[in-house]
Amino acid sequence: MSETGQNTGQNGLVLAADGTPLKKSLARSLRVEKLRALALIAPLLLFVLFSFIWPIGEMLFRSVDNRDVGEVLPKTVAVLKDWDGTSGELPDETVYKAFTADMLVAIDAKQHTKLGRRLNYETSGISSLFRKSGRKIKKLDLETDGPFKEALIKIDKKWGDVETWKAIQTHSVKYTDGYYLAAIDMQRTPEGAAAQSEDKRIMMTLFKRTLWMSMIITGMCVLLGYPVAWILANLPARSANLLMILVLLPFWTSLLVRTSAWKVMLQQQGVINEVLVWLGMVADDSRLVIINNQFGTITAMTHILLPFMILPMYSVMQTIQPTYLRAAKSLGATNWTAFWRVYFPQSIPGIGAGSILVFILSIGYYITPEIVGGAKGVFISNRIAYHISSSGNWGLAAALGAILLAVVLVLYWVYDKIVGIDNVKLG
Repeated sequence: MSETGQNTGQNGLVLAADGTPLKKSLARSLRVEKLRALALIAPLLLFVLFSFIWPIGEMLFRSVDNRDVGEVLPKTVAVLKDWDGTSGELPDETVYKAFTADMLVAIDAKQHTKLGRRLNYETSGISSLFRKSGRKIKKLDLETDGPFKEALIKIDKKWGDVETWKAIQTHSVKYTDGYYLAAIDMQRTPEGAAAQSEDKRIMMTLFKRTLWMSMIITGMCVLLGYPVAWILANLPARSANLLMILVLLPFWTSLLVRTSAWKVMLQQQGVINEVLVWLGMVADDSRLVIINNQFGTITAMTHILLPFMILPMYSVMQTIQPTYLRAAKSLGATNWTAFWRVYFPQSIPGIGAGSILVFILSIGYYITPEIVGGAKGVFISNRIAYHISSSGNWGLAAALGAILLAVVLVLYWVYDKIVGIDNVKLG
């Protein structure tokens, strides 16, 4: 052993107590520490993976997945590739025979109704065509009941319609952009992407309304929440705690109950109109229409999301030293100048944090707009919920959700470039 107390090998390397090179021993210890740290955060990583990343990946996949037609009608899809749907002529007997063979297998597996429902998203009426035709096609025999072109047209004249076969051919691809086209009021056709008819163009209107009203709600929360946060930050501790309880009180009440309460208050026979009539400010036969429209949605959602704006601003304002304002005033600044030039810039991180939080929450709300918004106050999230729970069009719902996610990320990026995400603080 050397005078410094270290072991030295024959080749001059410093050795650990167990005789291994010190560098190797330190690397092994560091690796063990990393594995131990990874084991500690592994539950959180798994939670994030299965509750956040995996659902987003599944949503993105569903927005382009279109395997139903190819899986249920494999023979038909193969022979339809050579058919020119733009010629106006019906497919030949080969296509009809292949379709009959595929349908017999699909009917036994009870997949024909699922296929009809999928194609019905693109062409109205196909779902009932597959369902009604299935009972009669089941009785056909591939060996004796040909030619199948005449047999299928006899079962239903729609099998003699070129548009029916165009729909099958157009939507037989394994992966499709049709859901994204439908999400922006367009559709997939044999000739390419085309605009939908006027009566079906609603998605872009809902997207614009969602973004516009979410911005209004965020602005209203800033205007109403800033004074409350300022008062909370400057009141004595006892009074501030009491006021904080009032701010947090809505969190202890069900969202559905709060929204229903606004429905009672805003309706024409509700509390607000009754008070206005009693005060003589509004005639009894001219009551205000403040529900089932955008005003009702903005009012209810501003109330519901206001605490999410107050808390970030309050936590930042708490860190602003009162001595800064006193110093500004001692240098000749007025109350307004001291506030605007000294206090307000320091509170901007709280405003930014609250604005991001409220805006992201508002564009995803669907319960409140559904109850108090009516036809003119619903968001795109209501349409997503409809396609998931009612129409069963999960592909379109996934495409709408993916577009909404992309819009949020773009706005987040723009905010980062203008304000700087590093300036956003929660306290």
